[in-house]
Amino acid sequence: MKWGLKILIWPLLLMSTSFVHPFYVSLIEIRHNEAEATAEISVRIFTDDLEQTLRKRTNTTIDLLNPKNKAAVEAELSKYIRQKIQLTIDGKPCQLEYLGYEIQKESVWSYWEITGLKTMKSLQADCNLLYDFVNLQTNIFHVKKGDKEWSRKLDYPDTRLLFSF
Repeated sequence: MKWGLKILIWPLLLMSTSFVHPFYVSLIEIRHNEAEATAEISVRIFTDDLEQTLRKRTNTTIDLLNPKNKAAVEAELSKYIRQKIQLTIDGKPCQLEYLGYEIQKESVWSYWEITGLKTMKSLQADCNLLYDFVNLQTNIFHVKKGDKEWSRKLDYPDTRLLFSF
């Protein structure tokens, strides 16, 4: 699927789910930036699903839109996503570096980076993002390396995807 079409689909999904969304989808985009030797990662999750999951895990009030303590909220968000998404590139486990998050309509975009990544011949993604929230969760992965793109999805309870480039 072309990136432009993907960009068109998200607004339609968001508009159709403004009040209650009957499906549970998260999007994980991974782009290998050879020039900077990094992998740039974006994770998009419905805000209400993420807030409810974090509240359940922490037994505290989590408000991503208007956090009383943004540092504490970011720490919980970062901890949760690092636990739920683990990447192995070229056979080596990678540490996701948290860069921040922003709210766009009904979704939270969080941004991550892996540095020191000159090549990317294979990618293993282990992901159970929001599986502790609902067993209807689907996680869609879009991976871009150079001018090529791959898209795959994980439906609960599946947790592993493999990409070879």
